[in-house]
Amino acid sequence: MNKAQVFDFFSRLAEADPHPETELEYGNPYQLVVAVALSAQATDVGVNKATRRLFAEVKTPEAMVALGEEGLKAHIKTIGLFNTKARNVIALSEMLIRDHGGVVPRDREALEKLPGVGRKTANVVLNVAFGAETFAVDTHIFRVGNRTGLARGKTPLAVELKLEKAVPQPFRLHAHHWLILHGRYVCKARTPECWRCPVADLCAFKPKTPPPRTSAKGRAASNGG
Repeated sequence: MNKAQVFDFFSRLAEADPHPETELEYGNPYQLVVAVALSAQATDVGVNKATRRLFAEVKTPEAMVALGEEGLKAHIKTIGLFNTKARNVIALSEMLIRDHGGVVPRDREALEKLPGVGRKTANVVLNVAFGAETFAVDTHIFRVGNRTGLARGKTPLAVELKLEKAVPQPFRLHAHHWLILHGRYVCKARTPECWRCPVADLCAFKPKTPPPRTSAKGRAASNGG
């Protein structure tokens, strides 16, 4: 994709969804860190179901430490890898209290030192909580970047660095949300829905997926038969 095509690509995604947001539910930067940490190898829907009651009770790292690992497990046991995640959340909460006065730091290096927080999680927190122009490459963005030709790379970091160079203003702040949502709902892993994709003509993927065939019964119903 050339620069003009990239601009057009994001213009269309922006027109379809002018104010994209994370689908994770949270009330403050600390809860966001916890939610993103819990979302690894889990769906946002599943995480939200588990955290609604948790976040009504726990709003600070101090409250999380007071809840304790076993108490946290009781809230998140429906999420994959909940034992490891509970251990990490308690440990990162303790580190926030000890090293940052209970406040989520605004720099990547400090965030990535927190247990269970990698580059992707740090990028999400920096972008969503603090308005940084970061690109959190998850499985959806990795797929969309490579499939469309927008940002090809063999690793998430390679795709992130390509996006860092390619994405123009005024799209940089929300770019990763547009790409995640596009990958989640349109450019799906098994069967991309090319027939309803707003950027299909800019995309390098071939052959385009045709619309699903309507059964004879369905056609008859649509024709009033």
